[in-house]
Amino acid sequence: MGKKRRRFDREYKIEAVRVALRGDRPQKDVARDLGVNPETLYRWVHEFRADASQSFPGNGRVKDRERDVEQLRRDVHRLETENAFLKKVSAYFAKSPR
Repeated sequence: MGKKRRRFDREYKIEAVRVALRGDRPQKDVARDLGVNPETLYRWVHEFRADASQSFPGNGRVKDRERDVEQLRRDVHRLETENAFLKKVSAYFAKSPR
């Protein structure tokens, strides 16, 4: 059987990123000492640098931006549906004789 996928909590990831960003050792060495794949640590650092307050939201939790984007997508879909309905209704009334 293959390896079981390990999960790390937010605090662990933040501490690993802080150690990596300290700069006294290469990130590759820090990753090896932590028992983490170097690419994983690089990805954590990238995500942390992009937005430290929203990084590593956890299982099932969505970042605020993603939640906002999803809400906007639902709104756009609803408005497109309403717009299509109004076009059909206006076309119906435009054709009917008075």
